[in-house]
Amino acid sequence: METRVARAIIRQPAKSAMQSGLANTRQWVLEFAATTARGIEPLMGWTSSSDTRRQITLHFPTREEAVAYAERHGISYVVEEPKERPVKPKSYADNFRFDRRIPWSH
Repeated sequence: METRVARAIIRQPAKSAMQSGLANTRQWVLEFAATTARGIEPLMGWTSSSDTRRQITLHFPTREEAVAYAERHGISYVVEEPKERPVKPKSYADNFRFDRRIPWSH
């Protein structure tokens, strides 16, 4: 029987489209990469996979703890660095500025 080396991805999750804040994006996540392709289940037509490692998601407070866990358990890993998103300062009063590019009206 052939044993496959588990490959993991360590990253910070992006915020969901339904949230405006940065809740649950500070921690690091270790997820296993897919080792087999997904297929269509013949009875119901749902997408399925025999790879049960894809269901596991481990959460860590820091990147170093996630890397230490992977090394301690012999899991090969890739670290995806988070992309810094630019924060544009906004003010409600800017909607009514005299020098707007597009005039505000109803």
